[in-house]
Amino acid sequence: MTKEVFLFLKGLQVETDEEAQELETITAADYYRKNGSHYVLYEEMTEGFTEKTKNRIKFSDNYLEVTKKGLINVHMIFEENKKNITSYMTPYGNIIIGIDTESVLIEESEECIRVEVDYSLEANYQHLTDCRMKMEIRSREEGIEF
Repeated sequence: MTKEVFLFLKGLQVETDEEAQELETITAADYYRKNGSHYVLYEEMTEGFTEKTKNRIKFSDNYLEVTKKGLINVHMIFEENKKNITSYMTPYGNIIIGIDTESVLIEESEECIRVEVDYSLEANYQHLTDCRMKMEIRSREEGIEF
C-alpha cells in the first residue's frame, strides 16, 4: 500500500422506529504501518466553521481507534465484545458516548484494506442507535470509484 491513499467511509445508523441513515465520505489521506498497526491520517472541515479537525485512525486485529483533534475532540475505541466510554467534545458542547462494539473485521489485499465495524452507540448513558461503519483504503493510483 502506498503512503498517499483515498479513504472511503460509509456509516449506517439504524435508529429505533425510523429508517436507516447512511453517511458516505471520500477523502485523500496518508497511510502507514508501524509496529503491526495500520494508520490513516486525514483532515476534515465542518460546515460553518474555518477550523479543521485532524483525524487519526489506527487499527489492527479486532481493534480500531479513532482520534479527532481540533474543532471536534474525541478518542473513540472500538474493541470487539467490549464497551468503551468517552467524551465527545464539539463546538456545541460535550457529550458522553458509549461504544459497545460487536465486531471489527479487517480484510487486506495488495490493492485495498477493508474494515467493517458493527457497534451500538449511547449518548449520555442512553442507547441511541445501532451502527455499521465500513472503511476502504486504496492507493490514489487506483482511482476513487467505490
